[in-house]
Amino acid sequence: MSDCCGCGKTLEVERMQAGQRRVLRWVLAINLLTFVMMMAAAWHSGSASLLSGSLDNLGDALTYALSLAVVGASVTAKARVALFKALFILAAAVAVAVGIGWKLAHPHLPLFESMGIAAMLNFAANLVCLRLLWPYRQGDINLASAWACSLNDIYEGCAVILAALAVWAFGAGWPDMVIAVALLLLFLRSAWKVARAAWRELRPAAPVCTGGGPRA
Repeated sequence: MSDCCGCGKTLEVERMQAGQRRVLRWVLAINLLTFVMMMAAAWHSGSASLLSGSLDNLGDALTYALSLAVVGASVTAKARVALFKALFILAAAVAVAVGIGWKLAHPHLPLFESMGIAAMLNFAANLVCLRLLWPYRQGDINLASAWACSLNDIYEGCAVILAALAVWAFGAGWPDMVIAVALLLLFLRSAWKVARAAWRELRPAAPVCTGGGPRA
């Protein structure tokens, strides 16, 4: 009987891990496609917020690839990979900061039409990813960090759509820069949260004091 229970638990774990791998493959493919689309749109429109979004999608694709690689690994391995994810998010933030600096040195009015179309397509893709990862939002550190990246994408998608509307409404490029700075702060916050959660998993538990000192 115990052997049968053990086999049942093993099969259940294998099914769970297979589901995780399937979901991660889908969100990985979606983010790679949206990265290419957003990068092309950023180049065409000259939008700093679209550039931020495209770099975010690339970072997410790398994050999902790492998550896929450690499905079924130990908690410690997943936590270490989560630290790498935090570094990827931080690297995206640095790239966004560089892009903002370049745009400030070379100001111009972005094409809001390209911004709007790309932003809406990206937002729709992000909604699909969020729906796929929804069942795993409170799982282990591996899938939870992937969920955090997907949730950031929703905020980023809304922000870029808002930037496109503001550029159209005001006929100026400053809303694009404001949104790019806001996304930069969002990336920094996300990197901190993922790194902190990973550190909690890696930090050894404090020894429990049982009381009663040495007896004479």
